[in-house]
Amino acid sequence: MSMVSDKDVLDSLRSVLDPELGINIVDLGLIYGVKVNGKKVTVKMTFTTPACPLLQYIVSEVEERVGKINGVEEVVVQLAWDPPWNPDKISAEGKKQLGLE
Repeated sequence: MSMVSDKDVLDSLRSVLDPELGINIVDLGLIYGVKVNGKKVTVKMTFTTPACPLLQYIVSEVEERVGKINGVEEVVVQLAWDPPWNPDKISAEGKKQLGLE
């Protein structure tokens, strides 16, 4: 059995879209970090606003998608509000999708 890598987790997270913008949460800059510890994966993430109406939906999607990676038995999502999200965190690909470049 191979170890789960940060890349495996990030690739999986790219399948989670922000329903309002239609852009994945990695390119949107919502993922602040990924930590793989054996069969446990911790995803540190934020949202564009703490009042995001889709917060619980997106957290559930993260848990489900990462949980499907072979070798992952536990997924922990840590929400972080500091530093606050801002449009500078959007990747070049995300900006292209939003028409910001």
